[in-house]
Amino acid sequence: MADSFFESLKTLANRDRWYCKTWDFVRYDFPNFCKNIWIFRKALWNYTWWKGQHSVLPFMKTALVDMAITIDDRGNEIKISSEKKVAKMLRAAKLMEHFIEENFIEMSEDELGEIIHHPWEFEPAETEGYVQMVDQDSPEEKDHNRKVFKRAREIEKEMWDELWYIIKGQDYSKFKKTPKGMNHDESYDYFQSQVDGTGLNTWWD
Repeated sequence: MADSFFESLKTLANRDRWYCKTWDFVRYDFPNFCKNIWIFRKALWNYTWWKGQHSVLPFMKTALVDMAITIDDRGNEIKISSEKKVAKMLRAAKLMEHFIEENFIEMSEDELGEIIHHPWEFEPAETEGYVQMVDQDSPEEKDHNRKVFKRAREIEKEMWDELWYIIKGQDYSKFKKTPKGMNHDESYDYFQSQVDGTGLNTWWD
């Protein structure tokens, strides 16, 4: 037992030697770096510092999808908890996709009907030499279009709030305490019944 313990310490100490670090770089670090470049190739290609969420969210979305697929395929965590986390990862990735594509108008139109457009027409303005656009929308059409834009803003806010709730996760201090008399397995199941899978800080394997 003692010899094994000291051998383990010796092995750990050797990991700091230059030849071990070189081996780790060649065998693990550099191949992992190349793999990551491939995984994030689209996000890297399109990244610019001034695009805000359109530059940041693609990296997060790509990472979450990769994590979800890998954890679901070969993760060590038991299914009762990992399945909830995987579902929330994929949901967060889907929400990010909506913000990347900014398709809230389309979702609103799916609910309320398409925005009404008319071909542009112009007429002479009061000031000589100028023209102005003709307003062809009826009061009903204007009201419909306003409703579509309003609903699009509501959908955007709802999804933004949902996304960051998933990232932030639950407040475990508000969970119900485990009833007395439960054994270990029962206590774990009771705890898991309150867990919804949210919380980036819990998404690891």
